[in-house]
Amino acid sequence: MLKLCGFAGSNYYNKVKFALLEKEVPFEEELVWADKTPEMLARSPLGKVPFIETEHGSLCESQVIMEYIEHAYPQKPLLPADPFAAAKVRELVTFMELHLELVARELYAEAFFGGKVSDEMKARTQKLLTRNAKAFGKLAKFAPFIAGEEFTMADCAALVHLPLVGIASKKIFGEDVLAGLPVRDYTKMLGERPAAQKVNADRKANEVLMMQRAK
Repeated sequence: MLKLCGFAGSNYYNKVKFALLEKEVPFEEELVWADKTPEMLARSPLGKVPFIETEHGSLCESQVIMEYIEHAYPQKPLLPADPFAAAKVRELVTFMELHLELVARELYAEAFFGGKVSDEMKARTQKLLTRNAKAFGKLAKFAPFIAGEEFTMADCAALVHLPLVGIASKKIFGEDVLAGLPVRDYTKMLGERPAAQKVNADRKANEVLMMQRAK
């Protein structure tokens, strides 16, 4: 059986988990913390999570895992059959991860973990996020799903990434950079799905464990 390895406090882990639950793929979970031990590096070359264990070996990088799941388990597809429509879904995922979440991650140390981010980094990040959020608004449909009428893997990414971007920017800048988009209503709608409820409940439980581990 496929094994998902990582921890439920990770948004990238939860993206994959959400997809597996939505597609009703049988899988096991193994709690694995990111580290650089030889044992971990043998399973994930950079010591990162998530990764999966399959009958053929391990795979790392969340979007690679998503693509593998989509092809290996074609039931309940998360990509449209039309090549251009499928590319638009992938475009949304890439945009959210490279131009929103990765940029906002510069703020996480101060927004979530009690650290400090320099004023120069805050200014740079605010400029980038403001520009990128506006561009994102030209791609996202919210009709009712982020790519249009059908639930896709872009929604799996949006559920776990967009709230982090919004919360971090609100905490640091006093304003949610995504406030001009219907993200709140959209994520509320997604949160009513049983798979999303499972992902969110497990994330909250894991965050408690993470805090205990940090002490």
